[in-house]
Amino acid sequence: MMAWSTGWALAIGFILSGIVQEFIPKRTMQDQLGNHSPLSVLRASLYGMVSSSCSYAASAMSKSLFARGADLVSSLIFMIASTNLVVELGIALLVLMGWQFLVAEFIGGPVMIFLIALVGGWVFRRVQVGPLRARLETGASGGDGNHASFKKLSSWANAAGFAVGDVTMLRKELTAGFLVGGMLQEFVPGNWWRILFFHGHGIWTVAENALVGPLIAVISFVCSIGNVPLAVTLWRGGIGFGGVVAFLFADLITVPLLLIYRRYYGNAVTVRIFGLFYFAMAIAGIVTELVFKSFGHDPRATSLPVVATHPILDYSFYLNAAAVVLALVTWWLAKKRTVGSGVAVDPVCGMQVRTSDAAAFSTYEVVTYYFCSERCERRFTESPKKFLEMDSSLRSMDEPEPQQIQLGRKPTSE
Repeated sequence: MMAWSTGWALAIGFILSGIVQEFIPKRTMQDQLGNHSPLSVLRASLYGMVSSSCSYAASAMSKSLFARGADLVSSLIFMIASTNLVVELGIALLVLMGWQFLVAEFIGGPVMIFLIALVGGWVFRRVQVGPLRARLETGASGGDGNHASFKKLSSWANAAGFAVGDVTMLRKELTAGFLVGGMLQEFVPGNWWRILFFHGHGIWTVAENALVGPLIAVISFVCSIGNVPLAVTLWRGGIGFGGVVAFLFADLITVPLLLIYRRYYGNAVTVRIFGLFYFAMAIAGIVTELVFKSFGHDPRATSLPVVATHPILDYSFYLNAAAVVLALVTWWLAKKRTVGSGVAVDPVCGMQVRTSDAAAFSTYEVVTYYFCSERCERRFTESPKKFLEMDSSLRSMDEPEPQQIQLGRKPTSE
C-alpha cells in the first residue's frame, strides 16, 4: 500500500532528477568547493540537491570531488545534501508521512549542514589531506563531458537514461524498504517499540529518541529513499518526531556505506565521519522537533496520511496511471541513447554514469566499462562474465576505438 501511494511521486522525482543531472554541468563543482567557507558550503548543498539521490553514487561522487581538489568538509556536505534534500525524498515524505515531514526535511537538513560546516574543520584537523587525496586518485578523465542542449533529442535521451539508471540502482533499496517496513508493522508487537523509545520525560525523551533513531538506521542496511517506509513503521511504533527525522537523515551511516568509507579513507577518517554525521543527525532531529513544538505544530503518529483501503478508487490510481505513461516515455527515450554521447551504463547496478567523471572504470576483453562507485567496479572485476551475461545490453556507451570494435564486444547503435 505504501508503494502504491508513492509510485507516482517517485516516478516524477526520478524524472526531474534525470533532467537536472543532464542539463546542469558538473565540471565546476570541484573548482568551486576548494574550502568550507559559507559560499562553498552553499554551493555544495545546492549541487547535492540537484544530484542523484542514490547513497552509493553520492558517496562515490563526494570521494571524486575530494580527490580532484574539493575541500573534504564541502565534499561531505555535498553527499549529505544529495541524499537528504532531493526532490524525490521530499515528495515521498509528503505523500506517506505528511507536510510536517516535508518541512522537517528542509529545517533539519540545513541544521545538519551547518553543524558539519561548523565543526568539520576541527574534526578533520589532524587528517593529512595530501596523502589521503593521493590514495583516492582513480585516473579517470577530468573532462566535463557535458554538452547538453534542450534542443537535442540525444540530451533528453541521456536525461531519461539518468532517471532510468537511478531507479535501477535503487530498486533493491526501495523494494527492501517497503517490504521490511510492511513486515515490521505486521509482526513486531507495539509494546516492543514503546520499550525501545522513551515517553513522557520531556526533553530527555526528545534526546533519547533522536539518539536511538540513527542507530536503527545503521543496522537497517536500507539507505536513501528506502528509509521512508521504515520511518513510517517507527513513527507508528511510537518514536518521537525528532527521532524519525534523525533516522531519515541517517541513510549515510548504514553498515554498507561505512565499509565503503573505510575503503576510501581508512579507519581513522571513517570513525570521524561516522561521529560527525551521527552528532549532526541527532542534533538536527532534536532541533527540528523543538522548532515544531515552539510553533504548536508538533505532529503525532495519528496525523499520518490515510492510505485508502481500495486504492483503485482514490486519487493515486489516476496519478499512477499518468506516472506509468511518463515512465514508458522515459524508458523509450533512454533506449535512444547513442554511442559517443559521453555516458555509460554501469554493468553491475545498471546506473548511468558520465565517462568523464565515473568513479571507477575497468577494461575487460579490450572493452572499457564505467562504474558509479568502486564497490561496483570491485564486484565486476571479481566476476565480469557474471554481470555481462545478466544483461548483454549493458555496455560502455562512449564511442569506442576501431580496435575495440574489432576485438571487443561491438556496441549496437542504441
